[in-house]
Amino acid sequence: MLSVEGLDTFYGDSHVLRAVALELPAGTALGLLGRNGMGKTTLIRSVMGYLRPRAGRVRWDGDEITGWPPEKVARLGIGYVPEGRGIFPNLDVRENLVMASRPGPEGRRDWTLDRVLATFPRLAERLRHGGQQLSGGEQQMLSIGRALMTNPRLLVLDEATEGLAPLIVAEIWRVIGEIRATGIATLVVDRNYRAVLAHADRAVVLEKGRVVMQGEADALDGDELARRLGV
Repeated sequence: MLSVEGLDTFYGDSHVLRAVALELPAGTALGLLGRNGMGKTTLIRSVMGYLRPRAGRVRWDGDEITGWPPEKVARLGIGYVPEGRGIFPNLDVRENLVMASRPGPEGRRDWTLDRVLATFPRLAERLRHGGQQLSGGEQQMLSIGRALMTNPRLLVLDEATEGLAPLIVAEIWRVIGEIRATGIATLVVDRNYRAVLAHADRAVVLEKGRVVMQGEADALDGDELARRLGV
């Protein structure tokens, strides 16, 4: 479904991604791992259209989408939960959710407001609270819920549980597992590599903007993985 081929991306003169390649088949889960500053978010932003690569290709269902604007990429069926969550603080929970509501690319509306609220009961209790009134964990739930309201084929989560309390972290991973079970493909970045591997079919490890490890999530060499991640 998603294919990245030989991607090179720069920030100014800084060469961040170097010939990155990966594949994400429909309905599968991919974990993207690496220490801070190794290019994970740059890769996601290159796929989503926020950065234009200088070389390489991004393909969706075989069609090249390299450099497409983010709004056009989103309409393909890619839901994005960015680092920092990106909710609208001046809108309440319900408004944040319904403003994103639309059918998926095949016209399906599997994810409705009621389904999102059933998945995140905390949000149902705070429906009229403004985005700025929510805790960090509630904001992350809202960001995931808003992405689901677009009825995506692929859900991209950048730093899925960063800075959240342990109980909220467990709740987020539970929901990610449920989303995966529905057949939505997922691309997940998180510092807890064990949790990522437990919720992924395959994993890719970036180091200084290059892919240095990849394979089935349950078959990666644990010692080498720990060394690459500095844990």
